[in-house]
Amino acid sequence: MSVLKRKQFTLVLLGLSSLSLLTFLWGITRGSVDLTLAQLWQALFDNEQIEHQLIFDLRLPRQLSAFAVGGLLALAGALMQTLLRNPLADPYVLGISGGAAVGALLIMLLGLSGLWLTGGSFIGALLSMLLVFTLAHGKGSWTTTRLLLTGVIVAAGWGALISFILSISPDTNLRGMLFWLMGDFSQAGNPGTALMIMILGLALCLPMARNLTLLSRGELQAQALGVDVARMRWGIYFLASLLTAIAVTQAGSIGFVGLVVPHMVRLAIGNDQRLLLPASVLLGGTLLVCADTLARTVIAPQQLPVGVITAFLGVPLFLYLLRRSQFS
Repeated sequence: MSVLKRKQFTLVLLGLSSLSLLTFLWGITRGSVDLTLAQLWQALFDNEQIEHQLIFDLRLPRQLSAFAVGGLLALAGALMQTLLRNPLADPYVLGISGGAAVGALLIMLLGLSGLWLTGGSFIGALLSMLLVFTLAHGKGSWTTTRLLLTGVIVAAGWGALISFILSISPDTNLRGMLFWLMGDFSQAGNPGTALMIMILGLALCLPMARNLTLLSRGELQAQALGVDVARMRWGIYFLASLLTAIAVTQAGSIGFVGLVVPHMVRLAIGNDQRLLLPASVLLGGTLLVCADTLARTVIAPQQLPVGVITAFLGVPLFLYLLRRSQFS
């Protein structure tokens, strides 16, 4: 890597990291009870204050969960868009989120939680991935258009199954399940697992960044330059399913992050995966922290599902990106 390019990478990542820290600071000080910077500084060192408990027991864990989920979804979306060479590919559009949501809801319906919830989400995501690619393949090799259309249909099927599960669920669980489906961090558990999977997923992807960049230019070209396309394809399928399952388990089904964020980064800095992948993780996490802060504060003390905020932000942004890049 040239010195100029290394400096460019460093500046971009430092800028996004600084933006993330500012977003965390904004989110910690805003809520049904706003905090001044002086109160925040005092609360950091005095664990007897109620503000200390507010920050470390409620707001900071929730923001870390939001950052982890945003990073997971953005990374999964970046991998799928690179594999399929199509900016419309993401876990939500391809039905992976729907499959993970069905798996999680079935576990909830059985009254289980914890690792069972994670396992159910992962199995649902992996099953959806296998189903989409098997049906899209048909009697010949699959194309990107065929794959996306199959994903849309499978996602619609998962949506119908979700409606069925909700219709037979006890009334006492229904509101919580609906809120969770629209994206909810109010009941998010310990963010440690999601953060660890996000970091581990990024660490696994970065050594493959060169091959991913070659793959984004076409499978034939990648194979000619020594890339084991079949092995990489299955690795991306599996990793994208795991990342999506962890995100869905943590906060429910949240759309547009995996679709819009990688495309925004690609338009801004290009398609070099060495920079695109970590930049997508940082921007995805930052975007979801912003969305969750807005969800907590727009109509405080009531809270909105964070998926509603991402949809409000994502729809016009994606339409703008679609118009700017002039996809046909």
